[in-house]
Amino acid sequence: MTLMRIGILGTGNVGQALASAWARAGHDVVLGSRRPDDPELLAGLKELTASGLRVDSLAGAAAHAEVLVNATPGTASVALLHTIGAEVLAGRIILDVGVGFLDDGSLSHPGVSLGEEIQHAFPGTRVVKTLCTVDRKVMIAPDSLEGPATVFLSGEDAEAKSVVRGLVGDLGWADDALLDLGGIATARGQETFALLFIGIAVATGTYEFGIRVVLPTSGGSGLDH
Repeated sequence: MTLMRIGILGTGNVGQALASAWARAGHDVVLGSRRPDDPELLAGLKELTASGLRVDSLAGAAAHAEVLVNATPGTASVALLHTIGAEVLAGRIILDVGVGFLDDGSLSHPGVSLGEEIQHAFPGTRVVKTLCTVDRKVMIAPDSLEGPATVFLSGEDAEAKSVVRGLVGDLGWADDALLDLGGIATARGQETFALLFIGIAVATGTYEFGIRVVLPTSGGSGLDH
């Protein structure tokens, strides 16, 4: 395991869960917030900061990071990244877990993914989309499920995807549970799954589930048939 400096943008439930899990794995994690000195925020993060996690500004977390995690609301992610600036973000790996929803429950990026929008807005970064098809509890505890599940990787940079694969593994995901879908355009499928995710959650009464890609037995037909 290679220990890394991780900056997490967003101090909500997802950001906190990932920060805690990666810190337990030994990584140097900083939480980034628009209001890092807010007493109410710090009170809510007391357990994490007591364990040694640091809260900084968004720009501070980005400057700290080798890998920057976007755990902000998808409708605000690109604008928040612009406040940090392309120069600070240049060369960084951005692990994007965000999905944008409008007030009516529809996706805010229906024709394109948030991952693509981030990559387009910041071409000097290396965006990898992953973990947006499971909830925050399953993200960091895949063994809480009755059986194995699949999570996905989308991105243009093979080295960045290798780094992210390692970090997802540090959360407890087996390497064969990670399916590389290809370029960042495939993030559209990951994000669109959010609509089915909500339907499954309502039908089953829980957000704590996974999906698994099940391949055919030997002799199954390929894409060219």
